[in-house]
Amino acid sequence: MKFSVFTVMMPEYSPEETASILGKMGFDGVEWRVEKFAERRGEKASYWGYNRSTLDLGSIFEKAPEVKSLADRNGLEVCCLATYLGVDQQREIAKVAKAASIMECPCIRVGAPRYDGTVDYNRLYAETVRNVKEVEGIAKENGVAALLEIHMGNIMPSAGLAHRIVSNFDPEHVGVIYDPGNMVYEGYEQWKMGMELLGKYLRHVHVKNSAWLKDSRGKWKAESAKLDEGIVDWEQVMSNLRAVGYRGYLSLEDFSEQDTASKLKMDLEYLRKIQARLK
Repeated sequence: MKFSVFTVMMPEYSPEETASILGKMGFDGVEWRVEKFAERRGEKASYWGYNRSTLDLGSIFEKAPEVKSLADRNGLEVCCLATYLGVDQQREIAKVAKAASIMECPCIRVGAPRYDGTVDYNRLYAETVRNVKEVEGIAKENGVAALLEIHMGNIMPSAGLAHRIVSNFDPEHVGVIYDPGNMVYEGYEQWKMGMELLGKYLRHVHVKNSAWLKDSRGKWKAESAKLDEGIVDWEQVMSNLRAVGYRGYLSLEDFSEQDTASKLKMDLEYLRKIQARLK
């Protein structure tokens, strides 16, 4: 398995700085955050607000050769373009898929609909399958795969519900981002069973950890935790991934409250130690 970073966790760095840091630390790849972006001097960087480690959605196709060159110069593969586009936003998805092809990037992330109880799940499921059918065609045309992430709050928070959607499609062009940290919040299923069910649809893995804690009112809530301290046993997850034949990327997405550079260094060392023990 190879190691990359989803750049959402590096909001204070520019793309050039991000690529340089990851290359020097010895990561194998980079998973770029893709969203509308404009420089806003003086604004504090944050994960989902002003995140400088972002490829601008509006110019991603035009700048694709430049992004590919940046990765090459730093010894990195562009392993995924992680958008925030819903599966119904096919015009924008096509633009990102074309950019991915230029970057020799194998996959892009697209989003399943949220589930909040106001719209019946069965209706959302049917609409999603119709939209993913169109997205599958876009992915095939550009020689990439469109991946849907297992995520709390949407219609596929578990491996089983993810499989129900993607099993309608060709695993060459539609797949799943497996995210154990998200499944702590919602959707936990026995790790290996879910991996076995997903089979060829398991195309990418996000690496973070989460834990359930009581707040000031005594209510339980899930929140981010250090990689080696949360509920997810990453040695078990990596062992299971190895057992099912997964050889793709483990992409860090650590939202715990630590200095970014320190997190990257410690997390990579932690994962490499696990990998060494599993050999």
